[in-house]
Amino acid sequence: MVEAELKKLLAQIQSRHCEEQTIEVKSAHGGCPEKLYNTLSSFSNQDSGGTLVFGLDEKAHFAKVGVYDTHDLQRKVMEYGEQMTPVVRPVFSVYEEDGKVFVSAEIPPVDITERPCFKTAKGRMQGSYIRVGDADKPMTEYEVYSYEAFRKKYRDDIRPVEQLRVQNLDQDHLAQYVLRRKQDRVHFATLDISQLYDLIGVTKNGVVTLAAVLLFSPYPQAYFPQLSIIATHVPGTEMGLLDEQGLRFIDSKRLEGTLPEMLDQAVAFVRNNMQVSTRIDPETGRRIDRPEYPLDAVRETVLNALVHRDYSIHTEGMPIQLTMYSDRLEVANPGGLYGRLTVDQLGKVQPDTRNPVLVTAMESLGQTENRYSGIPRIQHAMAELGLPTPVFTNTRSNFSVTLRNRAKVAPQKTLEPMTVTSIPDPKGLLAFCVEPRSRAEIISYLGISSAQYALRHYLDPLVASGAIRLSLPDKPRSPKQTYQTAET
Repeated sequence: MVEAELKKLLAQIQSRHCEEQTIEVKSAHGGCPEKLYNTLSSFSNQDSGGTLVFGLDEKAHFAKVGVYDTHDLQRKVMEYGEQMTPVVRPVFSVYEEDGKVFVSAEIPPVDITERPCFKTAKGRMQGSYIRVGDADKPMTEYEVYSYEAFRKKYRDDIRPVEQLRVQNLDQDHLAQYVLRRKQDRVHFATLDISQLYDLIGVTKNGVVTLAAVLLFSPYPQAYFPQLSIIATHVPGTEMGLLDEQGLRFIDSKRLEGTLPEMLDQAVAFVRNNMQVSTRIDPETGRRIDRPEYPLDAVRETVLNALVHRDYSIHTEGMPIQLTMYSDRLEVANPGGLYGRLTVDQLGKVQPDTRNPVLVTAMESLGQTENRYSGIPRIQHAMAELGLPTPVFTNTRSNFSVTLRNRAKVAPQKTLEPMTVTSIPDPKGLLAFCVEPRSRAEIISYLGISSAQYALRHYLDPLVASGAIRLSLPDKPRSPKQTYQTAET
């Protein structure tokens, strides 16, 4: 950093009156500040590094006070850096103004294979910090572990599950998978079955792996109850809000089973809970359905969460969260992006793989292509419906995808709103009620746990419009009431 850059940085700090993710201010007017270790650690542990600025007094509204002694300050900061593991080597810059001297110390990022950087005397668990906004926060046990897991290439998807035997797995599904793998690798056919199980990750040294449990156990949650998906549909744009009837949840389910089963259930949950607007093309007379979310994007989002989440012992009590709000769908999984991968690189580079056995298995089972096309597919599916670009949010402990269902697009002039029997029918009730249906049958068809919500939001509007007629119009809430699509 040259003098002009340091001068500009000082002005920026004074203008904003705050520190930042990559900027820490220390007075250093009366001597070298103590407890620099936390900041040296946090800056070293983030990809952008950071800069310590000495000579501004935060308590005096970032007034320019200057440093006590330029050379002594640099020497002591270097000593602090030498007490870190790995050693931190700051790059200093000096700027003088009106007889006052200001010093900056640029802290370079430590390579991810050497993280976390920590104060040697405190040890890795107690001396590692992470930058959160303008504060230095102690790393959690999991955050420390996540770096170690990448550095040492831990394979949590094939960690042994001692309480199971191969005989406890679904033998039909396992046999089908083995057959597929033999087709992929001809020489596999010559191997003993126990050798083959070890090679493809079903076992490790003869012991059933976590991957095998998640793929082939009749009920994986018997052993790992929280390795599931919590799917929730809530009213409004925030968790905890109530709808007009006082309901906190429109629908809520715990999705369990193998990874392929949970994937199918998650897609079905979204399909059953999302809105579908319907219009008629005046030129062709054809019905056009516009879903709230493209199911291809939903499927890829959930698939990525299942395959790439962290399956270590630190996160096995954390289910994947699928939450539908009125304006968006969010899918969050334990464990941030693995290795060197950043959000900006998603879908553009071949990433390090946290769970290679699971990825390969899901490819062989026809669930994924393993061509790193999942993110582009999500983006393209959203764009095709004119929906906002997906938002990816990453921390060391969590990764989430947000799909928004609203976009600022001009209305299509070629389409006209449906009338009478062509009104919006998001759940396909008009087709379902061609034959007379009871209230219970309709609620079951909708698949929504709240009967009151299902009737009020889906059935009643169609009845009010005349698109569905009652068998007992004088007794609308009669238990013998049936509903049938009106003739056109």
